Amino acid sequence: MKLFDYFRSSAAYRVRIVLNLKGIAYEHAGINLLKGEDGADDYRAINPQGLVPSLQDGSHSLFQSLAICEYLEEIHPTPTLLPGTALERARIRALAQMVACDIHPVNNLRILKYLTSELGVTEEQKLTWYRHWISEGFNALESLLASSTETGQYCHGDTVTLADVCLVPQVYNARRFNLDLTPFSTIERIEQQCLKHTAFERAQPDNQPDAV
Repeated sequence: MKLFDYFRSSAAYRVRIVLNLKGIAYEHAGINLLKGEDGADDYRAINPQGLVPSLQDGSHSLFQSLAICEYLEEIHPTPTLLPGTALERARIRALAQMVACDIHPVNNLRILKYLTSELGVTEEQKLTWYRHWISEGFNALESLLASSTETGQYCHGDTVTLADVCLVPQVYNARRFNLDLTPFSTIERIEQQCLKHTAFERAQPDNQPDAV
């Protein structure tokens, strides 16, 4: 497998975690978003959206991080990231999507670039935007996690699930943009539990070949 990746992409970070958790070897191919390599014709031929990550498995190219994660879950079902009953799996997916579908899309690099370059937003206004949307999402996520008996050491029970895979990269981003995490004690506790795993540690942005 070959992963087209940018070290600070939280979507790519999710896929790295899953590959590591499942012990799947892969080749790293760096796509530098700051240099515009995502817009190159050869990469657009692989992923017409020009987003990372993309995963090549033989002659097949996959894109969209959650779709890639579920593909890896299906072809390498152990250890499972979607355990339990249909209701439990629905909760796990919902928690994952709160991050991947609600928080992340309004804060990714192309949105931030558009705010500053096209709309003339100042750096401080951009940071205010960024922190606002993480806080909005984390407020709801913290409430759900803290109040549910289904929350254990991790987002769901006492094993890593897809929800944790999505949560940890978003917490990394929150810290990078200096968001005060004091109100989110459950989220922080789960993140720290996850980071005890070698798979999460190896996937961290600073540990990637293209880290600068």
